[in-house]
Amino acid sequence: MKVLVTGASGFIGGAIKVALEQAGHTVVPIARRYGINFNEMLQAEQWTPYLAGVEVVINAVGIIAETRGQSFENIHTLAPLALFKASEQQGVKRIIQISALGVEQGFVPYQLSKKAADDGLKVLNLDWFILRPSLVYGPGGSSDAMFRRLAALPIISLPGGGQQRIQPVNVKDVVAGVLHCLTAEPTKQVINIVGPKEYTLETWLQALRTQQGKKPALTIAIPWSLIMLSAQLGHKLIPVLHPDNMRMLERGNTADVTDFKQFLGRLPLELGQQA
Repeated sequence: MKVLVTGASGFIGGAIKVALEQAGHTVVPIARRYGINFNEMLQAEQWTPYLAGVEVVINAVGIIAETRGQSFENIHTLAPLALFKASEQQGVKRIIQISALGVEQGFVPYQLSKKAADDGLKVLNLDWFILRPSLVYGPGGSSDAMFRRLAALPIISLPGGGQQRIQPVNVKDVVAGVLHCLTAEPTKQVINIVGPKEYTLETWLQALRTQQGKKPALTIAIPWSLIMLSAQLGHKLIPVLHPDNMRMLERGNTADVTDFKQFLGRLPLELGQQA
């Protein structure tokens, strides 16, 4: 099967690309590394040359913070919609959209831009799956690396005491879900991609610490007012600390694992469990 993958040099897209190639599929990789600037691919006709013979399109591109050269609107909405429209015109059989958990209740530009692409895909005349992963962890993930560095500290500072609820999912399960979408029926499903267990931010960091062979760390609760002030001052140096990202963290992000378990045919992996 010939499959176009956007974000093919990123954490999730790169893992999908490798898995597809290992399964014997032909991959058309889309990323800056391959000379394609997704931020500028905003018209359907720009995508046509890349879709020759493509049967499935997987959109795995995403950014957690805007930069001067990358906007949420372009990266998450306009470029994907142009790709989806071109795919419809070129007879692509199905599209797999990697969205994000919680976009239905979205309230910040990151979530709203993802949801706009989801909504645009749903009205097109082709088969699709929309996968909405929670926090994804695994080798090569920047957020995972950040959490593991925090977990390694002897004293961990926690926003609001670290009681925000999260449901991390292994990148291997995200990839397994994507591969299943290649042939699964029925299509036109929206699936929340979550791990088998809910954590608080504090218990997740302590679990990562245990995995590192360390004893539980001391924790210090940092008031949200101070967290937001730090985010306002520091996000230009550390984009992931943008105030909107702190607001998403504060709200928490979890979902029932039942649908994903049924889709995979098994329970998603626990932290430290091997596939």
